[in-house]
Order: sequence, then C-alpha cells, then structure tokens
Amino acid sequence: MKKKILVICPFPVGVAAGQRLKYEQYFNHWAEHGYEITVSSFMDDSMWSVVYKKGHLCRKIVGTLRGYCCRIKDIFRLKKYDVVYIHMWATPLGSSFFERLFRLLAKYIIFDVEDNVFIERRSEINPMIGFMKGRGKLSYLIKNSDHVITSSPFLNAYCLPLNDRNCCTYISSSIDTDRFLPVNKYENAGVVTIGWTGTFSSKCYLHLLDNVFCRLRERCNFKLRVIGNFEYELPGIDVDMIQWSKEREVEDLQGIDIGVYPLSKDDWVLGKSGLKAIQYMAFGLPVVATNVGTTPLIISNLVNGILVSTDDDWVNALELLIKTEGLRKKLGITARKSVVDNYSVNVIKDKYLSILNNCKGA
Repeated sequence: MKKKILVICPFPVGVAAGQRLKYEQYFNHWAEHGYEITVSSFMDDSMWSVVYKKGHLCRKIVGTLRGYCCRIKDIFRLKKYDVVYIHMWATPLGSSFFERLFRLLAKYIIFDVEDNVFIERRSEINPMIGFMKGRGKLSYLIKNSDHVITSSPFLNAYCLPLNDRNCCTYISSSIDTDRFLPVNKYENAGVVTIGWTGTFSSKCYLHLLDNVFCRLRERCNFKLRVIGNFEYELPGIDVDMIQWSKEREVEDLQGIDIGVYPLSKDDWVLGKSGLKAIQYMAFGLPVVATNVGTTPLIISNLVNGILVSTDDDWVNALELLIKTEGLRKKLGITARKSVVDNYSVNVIKDKYLSILNNCKGA
C-alpha cells in the first residue's frame, strides 16, 4: 500500500522558485519510492497572476477567500494522510488557529521553512498584509512539527533548540543539472551580458547594484539581462528585461555571461539558501556575490566565483570578468563542477527521502 503525503504550500505547483527548486522537483523520486502525493496550494493560478502586482484588490480578496475555503476542506481529509508536509504556513494571515488544528489532526508533520521568517518585512505591493500576518504560527510550527527542514545552516541552528523533538535538518536548494546545462563559450566576440533573475519580492536586492552598474558603464561596455515578474530599467544602461516563464527559463539564463547575486548584510539573508548563485553556477557561469550568509559556503573566492563586500569590489570584479575571458571560463567550469558535486538533485534527493522514510506516520 502506498504511503500518502499531503503537501500544504502557498503557491501553485511549478511557478515559485522557493518551491520548484526545493521539494517539488523530488515528487517523482518520492513516487518511485512508494509515496502518493497530493498538493494543496493556498493560491490558485488566478491569485498567483496578480498577487505581486499593484492593485487588483478584489481579485486578491476573492483569491484569499478561496485559499481559506481550500484549507477548510483540507481539515476534513488530514487523517487520511501518513505525512502532512507544510511549506512556510498553512494559512498566511491571522493567528495560528489552522496550524494548531492541523497539528491536532495530522499523524506526522514536516515543516519546510525558508528565509529568516522571524524578521518582519513590509511589502510595497501589499502593505496591509504585514499588519495582518500572524508571526506566532511560524513559531508554533517550528516548535510542534515532527521534523523541520530549513533553507540555511544559520536558520537550522536557530530552529533546532526551538523544536520539541530536536529534529531539524538543513537541506540546500538544488538544481537539475541534466536540464540546467552550460552553453557559454566564454568569448568576447559580442557584448558581455551580466544577468540577474528573481521575483518582485527580491527586486530590492537588484537595486543595490544600480550605482554599481552606472559606474561600471563608465569603464566598459556590457548588457544587463534581468529575468523576473516585474519591470526594470536603469537610465544609461542597456537593459534586456525578460518576463520569467517556465518554458523559456533555461534558454533565458543560458544567454548570460556573468551572474550577479547581491544581498544586503542583515539578519534576513541569513535564512537564504543561495539559490540564485547555485542557478548561475549550474550553467557554468562565473558568479559575483555578496560575501554574507550562506554565500561563502557555496562560493570560494576566485575558485568558483568572486565574493565582494563594497561597491568598489563589485565594480572591480565585474570589470575584471568582462575583460578577462580566461577567468570567466576558469571560474565557470569550476562552478559547474561544484553544483554537480554538491547541489544537484541526484546529490540532494536522498536527504528528503530519508526524512520521509523515518516518519512514524509513514
């Protein structure tokens, strides 16, 4: 008899990087090992299409109500499942009522948490949401879940003493290296393209480099490719703005020569998994990244990427890579090997399976 898993998550399957490049890409592997997977997303496709856009208040309200109706339906089927796998939260707003009810009814709960969720952040698109979020639900899930999966060693160290069962495991984001394939020839025959990918919620990090790009433009010629679900332009910079799509994701990223991963130096980023850096590296691209949080655990400076701290560091590193084909090739080849050896789905998949196989409910 197959063991049943109910996945409780915020977003529809296949659209959010925090889900796609974490547990979602292992569904087939779980199924091959005897698990039957049912996914219950709080947001449907209609809600997802507007949630990070300004306005659309009525659609957001209706989408939220549909999400809560979905969770009410989930309550009546929790006992049918051997494992309930919760990503981020059961419901986004209010108290921990739903989380407590899920704990009461579920046989076994795995809680998958990413970013430093205890740091409060305001959304400029949905500013009122910050006042309606209940921080207690996250604390409750960390404390009372049977197993907690975290996105960084720093977050794991924080959650471990809070969990009543002392069961917390750090599992990195990972990449399908059979799909994310390098094609870069490391040549300066054309204009070198610097690339960044992300969503509206991470756009603030891209803006950290606005001044860097303007200064760099005075020293050398380059193109900036931004892949996201928002609009971006920077006066004086040749920007290739691409709206992210699942169908073109690989092709769009393959058009980059250098990946950038800027971060602010604050407590929030300590929960980040370094996913963007891993993505670029899988394509055999040299990466320039802020030396903070998980990043120095993934990147060794001038071995498989470049770590920087100041704007001057950024400008100098990017100029060096733009002008030096050989260095781009050296770092890119080593970066690809680092991901294949440490962050590919083939390396990470057994970590998830081990946790599932050790579930008492399963």
